[in-house]
Amino acid sequence: MRRMPQTVPAPTIEPFALGPFMTNCYLVHAGKGSDAWIVDAGFEPAPLLSKARSLGVRVRAILLTHAHVDHIAGLNEARAAFPDAPILIHAEEERWLNDPELNLSAGHGFPITAPPADALLKDGETLEINGSLWRVLHTPGHSPGGVTFHCPGAGVALVGDTLFNGSVGRFDFPTSDERALVRSIKETLYTLPDATRVLPGHGPATTIGREKTSNPFVRAEPAR
Repeated sequence: MRRMPQTVPAPTIEPFALGPFMTNCYLVHAGKGSDAWIVDAGFEPAPLLSKARSLGVRVRAILLTHAHVDHIAGLNEARAAFPDAPILIHAEEERWLNDPELNLSAGHGFPITAPPADALLKDGETLEINGSLWRVLHTPGHSPGGVTFHCPGAGVALVGDTLFNGSVGRFDFPTSDERALVRSIKETLYTLPDATRVLPGHGPATTIGREKTSNPFVRAEPAR
């Protein structure tokens, strides 16, 4: 008897705008008691952590889109709440977690050090949670180790501060690179399907198709 393929439910991705920078941090899960990820842990992460506890999820990892202060300020609290959850970040920013100059917290007057990374993310690798497959895309520019987490099956991409609704990530920081940012957007993000939902590190969601045609900073190259 031929077995029918199993249908993987679409992941639930809950946003939490945290702290003074209103940083979008995300809880990725599949309902009560499921496995979960925390994606970025900004200032004042209590609402996100409380939701994870109330759902009784098993936080399998804390994924970081990049290591600027507003995305890592809550890491100590997140690790205290879920001590077995490994912290994953791109190798280019491994040192940033405990370097207040690199993570920009020193410049804001409150130097922050976070727990060290437990594993390093690589461009092109695949992560899995609750049957959903996610690709790690290296999207540098705003910062050298910026990454996007793309779930083709769900048509969604968590892009950090690379691309926003009608805008792009800042590139005036000492470690930013405007050309790399534009390249990441045009050659990586804009190659995703137009219907892909873009969940950014700040502000409202958008889609790849919308940004390709209307983003005032980076437009898609016209088809030849």
